[in-house]
Amino acid sequence: MKTVLLTATVLFSTLVSLALVPFVRRLALARGIYDLPGERKIHQEPVPLLGGVAIWGSFVATVGLGLAGLWLLGKFPRVVELFPSYPDWTSRLPGVAPKLLALLGGATLVALLGLADDVRKGRLDYRTKFPVQFAVATAVVLTGVRTQFLPGQVLDVVFSILWIVGITNAFNLLDNMDGLTAGVAVISGLAFLVVTATLSQDYMAFLLASLVGASLGFLRYNFYPAKIFMGDTGSLTLGFLFGATTILASYIGPNSPTVAPVVMPLLVLSVPIFDTLSVMAIRWREGRPLFVGDQSHFSHRLVALGMTERQAVTFIYLVNVGVASGAVLLPYLTWAGCAVMVGQAIILYTLLTILLRVSKMKTGQ
Repeated sequence: MKTVLLTATVLFSTLVSLALVPFVRRLALARGIYDLPGERKIHQEPVPLLGGVAIWGSFVATVGLGLAGLWLLGKFPRVVELFPSYPDWTSRLPGVAPKLLALLGGATLVALLGLADDVRKGRLDYRTKFPVQFAVATAVVLTGVRTQFLPGQVLDVVFSILWIVGITNAFNLLDNMDGLTAGVAVISGLAFLVVTATLSQDYMAFLLASLVGASLGFLRYNFYPAKIFMGDTGSLTLGFLFGATTILASYIGPNSPTVAPVVMPLLVLSVPIFDTLSVMAIRWREGRPLFVGDQSHFSHRLVALGMTERQAVTFIYLVNVGVASGAVLLPYLTWAGCAVMVGQAIILYTLLTILLRVSKMKTGQ
């Protein structure tokens, strides 16, 4: 029954997203809200923004309607007979409600920040965005959305704030090619969904199912050649939600042999993390501003090797699937098995780094 409900959640969120994207696209066209071509951009024609509004809207609508439906169905005795687990879900709702509201509120504030930047055509810089992101992350963490594995509450709070802000910006930086960020969100979300559902973290699984559907519906219009971009509204919202949900969820089950599964988010989200770290390293090494866009991203360097945009994005999808599919096994592996999985991911990204570095030296790009 759980599988059916989660599948229905993904489907509903996808349909809402599919319905919202054409609407916000028309709105962007009417208001002249475009992402314009430029020296650091790949696209050659103006592309409407605001796709992130559809992602945010479908996620919030699915979560809101799902929680409202959960409360309303309790008024019908027949529901309890058909769904034996219903009393358990409702009994846990008061405990998780504050965190759920914090996630929805935080995502909304971050989406508004992104929307302001999209409307102003990217004129908001990091000196404006970072303070808002840190303020929202701090508020959410203080509601209880934080890790609980570090030695001391202060360390948990500090780490959680830095993690949320870091992943928020990693997804923002990753959004540099058609379909890339939305596809990575679908793949990563499915990996987290499988683990949380298997470990009976029903509310977390529900949030992730809503997020997967919202991203999947948008991807229909965003895959190459994109009819609309998600903009900062979408990339910041996705990053914030992945940052917050990944520290709220637990990956250690009652039968897990080790505590190693705590590193699962690092593996599942390794694509945006690798892209961010490699871009920052290149800019620092070349003496360029760290927060000024360029074409040194993972996807751009694959295109420089001779791949098409579609091939580069598909290649990154496969990297994401390869690492994430191994990461979902961490809750069930011994220390040796976990070490192998983590080691494989490290070797993979090391090989990619060497390949991209050598290719750049040979091509002089």
